[in-house]
Amino acid sequence: MTGSSAQLPQAYKITNIRQENAKNKTYVQDGSLQARQGQFVMAWLPGMQDKPFSLASSNPLGLTIAAIGPVSRALHALRPGNSIWVRGPLGRGYQLNGQPGDHLLLIGGGYGVAPLRYLAEVALTRGFQVSAIIGARTKADLLLVDAFQALGVRPLLTTEDGSGGLRGVVTDALEPFLIGDAPAPAAVYTCGPTGMLRAVAARCHTAGVPVQVSWEAHMRCGIGLCGSCEVGRGWLTCLDGPVFPFDPEQVSPGS
Repeated sequence: MTGSSAQLPQAYKITNIRQENAKNKTYVQDGSLQARQGQFVMAWLPGMQDKPFSLASSNPLGLTIAAIGPVSRALHALRPGNSIWVRGPLGRGYQLNGQPGDHLLLIGGGYGVAPLRYLAEVALTRGFQVSAIIGARTKADLLLVDAFQALGVRPLLTTEDGSGGLRGVVTDALEPFLIGDAPAPAAVYTCGPTGMLRAVAARCHTAGVPVQVSWEAHMRCGIGLCGSCEVGRGWLTCLDGPVFPFDPEQVSPGS
C-alpha cells in the first residue's frame, strides 16, 4: 500500500495471535504491506481512536501490541477471525547501509524490540550478519526473544534486576562490540525508551560507529497535520521519523 492509498484504512483479518509475554501479543493478519523496516501503521477499531504501532513483519502483516491503554486493551480482546483496520505504511524507516556480509548490531529495549525483529529479517535476507541485544526491566518483560532465535539470531539479554541474561542495561552489553571484545559492527540500529536511545547513540558516536535511532513521540494523525508529534527543530516524528539522523550536538531530536 503506497501513495494516497496509505492514508485509507484497510481491514485485515487476524489469522493468528501469539502471546509474547504477560503484556504483549503479536497479531498476524491475512495480508501484507510494502513497507520499509522501521515504518509504522495506524491501527483502528470502530468507535475508537487510531493508534500508531511499529511493524513487526510486513509479509504477513504483523503487529506486536502491549496492553497499556484503552485502544491496545481493546485490541487484546480480539480473536482470530476478527479484523483490525490499518492505515499505512507511514514515516521514514531504517536504511540498510553497507555490503552483504557486513555485521549489523540491533539494540532494542522494552516495546522497541518489535521493529527490530522486522529489520533483522530483512537484513538476513539481504546477506548481512546480524547480532542483537534485547533489554528489559525483568526477565518477564523481555520481548520477542524466541522470534529472534527463530531467525537464527541468538540475542544477548540484559535485565535491570538480573533475572535474565546480564544484570544491567543494554549499553553494558554494547561495550564489548565497541572495544573489540566482540565482532565490530558496521552499523548499529536501535529503538526503545528515550534515555536508552540517547545513551546508545552517544556511545556509538564516540566510538565512530554509525547509528540509526528510532525516536518515540505521541502521535495522533500520523500524516503531519495535527503537530502532536513535533520534536526539536520542528521535526514531525510521523513524517521526518520515526528514524532520525543522530545529531551529537543535540543528542536527540527532542533535546
